[in-house]
Amino acid sequence: MYNSAKLVLSGLFACALSTGTAYAETFDLESLYQSATQYDAGIAAAKSAYFAEKQDEDVALAGLLPSLSATASSGRTNGNKSPQADDSYETLRYSVSLSQPLLNVSNWYSLTASEQNSLRAEMAYLSEEQNLILNVATAYFSVLRAKEDLTAARALEAAVKRQYEQAKEQFDVGLIAITDVHEAKASFDDSQTVRIRAEGNLTLAIEQLSQLTGVFAADLEELKADFPIGVDPNTSTQSWVNAAHESNLAIKAAEYALKTIEAQHRSSRAEHYPTLSLSAGYDYTELNNFAPTDNEAEDSSIFLNLNVPIYSGGATQATVRKNRYLVEQAKHQVSSAKRQAGIEARTEYINLKTNEWALLLALQT
Repeated sequence: MYNSAKLVLSGLFACALSTGTAYAETFDLESLYQSATQYDAGIAAAKSAYFAEKQDEDVALAGLLPSLSATASSGRTNGNKSPQADDSYETLRYSVSLSQPLLNVSNWYSLTASEQNSLRAEMAYLSEEQNLILNVATAYFSVLRAKEDLTAARALEAAVKRQYEQAKEQFDVGLIAITDVHEAKASFDDSQTVRIRAEGNLTLAIEQLSQLTGVFAADLEELKADFPIGVDPNTSTQSWVNAAHESNLAIKAAEYALKTIEAQHRSSRAEHYPTLSLSAGYDYTELNNFAPTDNEAEDSSIFLNLNVPIYSGGATQATVRKNRYLVEQAKHQVSSAKRQAGIEARTEYINLKTNEWALLLALQT
């Protein structure tokens, strides 16, 4: 699931970025994201957590599969019942036992809970991956914005410097007062301050991107000049909300967490149910030097074991009540995740529409 999501997002990155003149040290967004996936510790930790949760499925499945064990022992017994007799002998014993659950409803529900919990862990991993994509993209465009700000600051500084030089020339020939020169000098000093701050902001933006990717990326590919910026006119706020409810990873994680708790609740209630299992065993014992002769014994057995829980001090009932409350909590968390996703979708839609209108107005002026 997460591989397909990564391919789709990578394709979007490739379409969004320009393919202009290539430089040896020029980076695009996709390559930096790939570097971040190998460098970022958070995504690696989330991946390890996901694989760890997957192992619980095998642990739960083991409760439904047969178990086989073997034991062996060897010993010597020294006896001295009378001075004339030696009662010492050696004992060799080994046994094999097999147990197979035939009916255990609680373990079946535990397996279901483990499977749902693995899906929840996968959503958490995908969420970390999605956050990394967003963080890298944000840092990438912050560098591009900081470069544009620095270019504008340098142009402003050059223009104000020229005005300052013109003011001095005009003062030298008596066309303006000294106060006009001081004002021009103050404006030039302000422009230098703006340029210095822009240089600092660019340095910080590059450093923040490097912290995410492990790559010092000073030269980045820029957006195409004709890159479409805007919201699809065929979409609406409600369509964004509906898409969020269907695809939001936080909602999916909350839903899988709810299914996990519900399965655990059923498993705890099934602790009241009888269990049935099959057990079989083989035992061999050999006595050497055992008076009057050596002895051997072989035993084999097979049983159907029925266990009917009657009372366990109230622990089972307490666990059932606890899981019932946890189910209610998980349901509220699903509702909260849906509300939050709806709010975020509406907010982002409004922000994009607002920025689109602002850009159109700026282009018209």
